[in-house]
Amino acid sequence: MIVLSEPPGAPKKLAAIGDIGPRVASAIVMASLALGTLWVGGEVYIAFWAAAGLALNWEWQCMIDAPALRPRLALGGMAILAAAFFAQQMSLDTALLCLLAAMAPLAWFGGADKRLWSGFGVLYAGAPVMATICLRQSLEGFDAILWLFAVVWGTDVMAYFGGRLIGGAKLWPEISPGKTWSGFVVGVLCGSFSGIAALWASGGLSRSSGLWLLAVGLAAAMIAQGGDLFESAVKRRFGVKDSSRLIPGHGGFMDRLDGFIAAVVAIALLGGFRTGPLELAIGALRW
Repeated sequence: MIVLSEPPGAPKKLAAIGDIGPRVASAIVMASLALGTLWVGGEVYIAFWAAAGLALNWEWQCMIDAPALRPRLALGGMAILAAAFFAQQMSLDTALLCLLAAMAPLAWFGGADKRLWSGFGVLYAGAPVMATICLRQSLEGFDAILWLFAVVWGTDVMAYFGGRLIGGAKLWPEISPGKTWSGFVVGVLCGSFSGIAALWASGGLSRSSGLWLLAVGLAAAMIAQGGDLFESAVKRRFGVKDSSRLIPGHGGFMDRLDGFIAAVVAIALLGGFRTGPLELAIGALRW
């Protein structure tokens, strides 16, 4: 029998990507749902992201392990659904007020040592719901969400492969031991170009300045990586590996959406600052 020798380090790298099967299968299902609801839009899209917000709220409130779980879940869920309803009507002030109003009673339910964590949870889960609905409802919203999906997904996927296959210095070992600088750089660059490619394929690139949008994509990709690190820090604070086990190969919704949460909120704020709430997407994409 002939045994082929492996180069040094190869088995370790192959083992490191051996869990790719469940991750790919889950990613395909979730991406299909996200893209399908984006295409349909309307109430289907709103319901999809409202459900994601409820899942995020459940994972966060369970993870912090504070008292009175059921009241916290109920109050946070009602606030998120109300925020989604008003966001659909582009009433951003009222949507945000729904989330902010729930923070104080949630903090009270959370107990003495977890008040801030409990109160912040509804904002963490509700802000991306509000942002992604408002972006989709605004002019050219389809292009903006499609672009953002491509940026975040491209960053996430290529950071994973870049870090596993290239290796090198760790990005922040105290927070996320598996992340490397090589993965960060590869992910950010690929994410930014993925956004440009998605807009080109959809025909939306002609309305934007490619060079400026490439720079915005780089910023959004870096913010997405920051959202990933933030979620890793929270999980480390509470001693959990995954936010839940709802998604095979990925853990929970927080594990899958951590980068998108940070990026979509940042892009919505950018668009609102430049053009106002009715043209969030235009403010983010047109340069």
